[in-house]
Amino acid sequence: MADTDETGERAGRRSGPGGGLLMGRPFGVPVYVSPSWFLVAALITWVFGDQLDRVLPDLGPVRYLVSLFFAVAFYASVLVHELAHTVAALRFKLPVRRIQLQFFGGVSEIEKESETPGREFVLAFVGPLLSLLLTGAFYLGMKAVDPATVPGVLLAGLMISNLLVAAFNLLPGLPLDGGRMLRAVIWGITGKPMAGTVAAAWVGRGLAIAVLLGLPLLTHTGVLGNRTEEIGGMNTVMDALLAAILAGIIWTGAGNSLRMARLREHLPELRARTLTRRAIPVENATPLSEALRRANEAGARALVVVDGQGDPTAIVRETAIASVPEHRRPWVAVSTLAQDLTDGMKVSADLTGEELLDHLRATPATEYLVLEAAGTIYGVLSTLDVEKAFVKAMARPQS
Repeated sequence: MADTDETGERAGRRSGPGGGLLMGRPFGVPVYVSPSWFLVAALITWVFGDQLDRVLPDLGPVRYLVSLFFAVAFYASVLVHELAHTVAALRFKLPVRRIQLQFFGGVSEIEKESETPGREFVLAFVGPLLSLLLTGAFYLGMKAVDPATVPGVLLAGLMISNLLVAAFNLLPGLPLDGGRMLRAVIWGITGKPMAGTVAAAWVGRGLAIAVLLGLPLLTHTGVLGNRTEEIGGMNTVMDALLAAILAGIIWTGAGNSLRMARLREHLPELRARTLTRRAIPVENATPLSEALRRANEAGARALVVVDGQGDPTAIVRETAIASVPEHRRPWVAVSTLAQDLTDGMKVSADLTGEELLDHLRATPATEYLVLEAAGTIYGVLSTLDVEKAFVKAMARPQS
């Protein structure tokens, strides 16, 4: 099961605040169960039920209830794994947006990068460590019961599954925990987080290819414990499909890690002052045609509505201007096209990088009024210009 933690992706596009069924808020962090989880739970119930029929044939149809309990208990173990990341992140004062249990594991959306490679290593390692501790706990529990009983089989299954979760996530390639640990080590040696990300991401892509080709081969040859005489055509297809899904998750995650690292590298270049359009102040009753004439003379690209004392009260929306035909502009007052300013729509001209993004995220709008430290109007910042800057940053070669 893949633990594809998303870290430092504040600048990327995200899904909505939901993402599934809300199950609770441990440590104040919402936990969602993706609809795809129910598909996997059904698959686990079916597969584990068939295995129970071989070990405990007297159970009959009840075996599927036991299997469903196993599926829920297993994902509870995945949740413990994710909570380990969450607790560590909160301990390092890194905000965690949410935890999501989904098709092939869990995702902890940690919204900022670790400040040091040591913290990055710890943040990545605690997840597999908790899975290993759960493996040990289930092993001890298994020794205390009869292995030929339902509790014995459940504990054995949970022990093996948590061991697999820990081992898989310790593989040294992004987006897995082992990849983040490798990134932290290279970051610590070179002093360059980008160098660690590039190396760990390419190792992750190598792992994706290895999983795609190697997993079907291992299962087909019986190395993973399957009897070769029991391996049929359907098993081969299922193994190939599982390998393709896992490889796709790893390859995509590695690519996303590279893109987000490149974006974070250029974040300091995002400055409110350089992205702001020059604006001129106009009064409420000013006709749109007159306001645009003044803007053209001044070389400005935005209009700010001010009151009688010259204080800004609204921004004339660019889309609203474009919707007014030219022949009607002399009879349309700018106040009819303006959006009233709120405190969140006022941005300091000195904001840069993540501070700028945090401000825009907190108060979504199409335009923002940019002010100097003294409170004077500097201009108008359009979210469209910010998005274009993102695209340009993503297109630049790595430094």
